[in-house]
Amino acid sequence: MNKSELIDAIAGKAEISKADATKALDAFLDTIVETVAAGDAVNLIGFGAFKTSERAARQGKNPKTGEKLEIPAATVPKFAVGAGFKAAVAKK
Repeated sequence: MNKSELIDAIAGKAEISKADATKALDAFLDTIVETVAAGDAVNLIGFGAFKTSERAARQGKNPKTGEKLEIPAATVPKFAVGAGFKAAVAKK
């Protein structure tokens, strides 16, 4: 499912226009990105949690030349699946 298909599904289930569904989805995604970028977590009980994770510095290798290189430490976004979501997928 791509974004436009998701918007169609939201509009149908919520019985709202596609324009309103687009605004709602964009606001939802923007809010999650802004919150996680600020270092806070977004917990949606039963669905999952969006949070940050620290990735340590490490050594890598250029696959083309074999040359070793340093990969710096980074803060990355992470999603942890909630129990309700996991159970719904497992029922398939």
